[in-house]
Amino acid sequence: MTHPWTIRKATLSDETIIADFNIAMALETENRHLDKLIIATGVRRLIQQPEMGFYIVGENNGRIGGSMMITLEWTDWRNGLFWWIQSVYVMPSERRKGLFRAMYDYIHSLAYQNKDVRGIRLYVEKNNSGACKTYQAMGMHETDYRLYEIEFSS
Repeated sequence: MTHPWTIRKATLSDETIIADFNIAMALETENRHLDKLIIATGVRRLIQQPEMGFYIVGENNGRIGGSMMITLEWTDWRNGLFWWIQSVYVMPSERRKGLFRAMYDYIHSLAYQNKDVRGIRLYVEKNNSGACKTYQAMGMHETDYRLYEIEFSS
C-alpha cells in the first residue's frame, strides 16, 4: 500500500509531541487527565532507555501525525520477546488515511525480522469495537487472557 507517511523511530526531539499525543489519547479514550510533567518525563525516559522499548512516529512533510509505543515483554515459555503496542495516537485530522496501518506494518516488519521476537500483542478497551475490528482486519486475534492489575502511586 502506498501512503504519504514516513515511519521512523522517535528521537528526543519528538518528546513533546508524543507527550501531547498521550495526553490527548488518555482524555479521548478513558476521559483521564494525565500530568504533563509525568508523561513528558516518562516519554523521555523510554527514548533514553531503549532496552525497555521505543516509540515510532509517522510524519508527512515534516509534520508528525501519530505515534505508537512498543514495550518489551520477555517470555520464558518461548525464549523470546513479545512486543506490546501501547499509547497509539493518530491525530483526528489524519484518521482513516492509512497512518495506523503504516505504523503497524513498520512494527510488524521490524518484529518479524528480529529473531528474538515471538509476536506482537496489544490490549484494547472492552467497548472499543472500532479498534477491535481494525486489529482483526490486520490479522490479530483476541486471546483467552483477561488483564488484571494493581497500581502504585508514582
